[in-house]
Amino acid sequence: MPLDPLANSTLPVLERVLAFTQARHGVLAGNIANINTPDYKTRDLSVEAFQQSLARAIRAERPVESPGYVIGPLAEEPTGLVSLGAGGRRPLGVDRFAEADEAAHRLVYHDGRDVSLEEQITQINKNKSLHNLAIALMTSQFRQLQAAISESVV
Repeated sequence: MPLDPLANSTLPVLERVLAFTQARHGVLAGNIANINTPDYKTRDLSVEAFQQSLARAIRAERPVESPGYVIGPLAEEPTGLVSLGAGGRRPLGVDRFAEADEAAHRLVYHDGRDVSLEEQITQINKNKSLHNLAIALMTSQFRQLQAAISESVV
């Protein structure tokens, strides 16, 4: 079986980021297309769930040991408490305002739809930024590969 020379690069990860942003863009565009459809509920692909599953896949694929710490299948999400000053402590990663923030973004109009043009445009712009970042990183990787193949200085 031939070895994949790109397997140890970030290109496979960036490829999945591009596929995700492309799929998400289609979903967000569909939300805008249905902005005046009665009873239409917005749809979205969870960026957080994608990032977590991608991080798990990376850790499972490449466990790296180094003196003093381990990055890989053994490294998990941070645990512990965050100090809130005089207000006490709460578990790390728990946002006590998350439910209120979610409710503020789920405005339902009189005809039953919940599509906000401003929210969808914001999400599309965030998605576009992630997509452009992945493209820029891939371009840089390909330029480095081209320089290595042609034995030229970058």
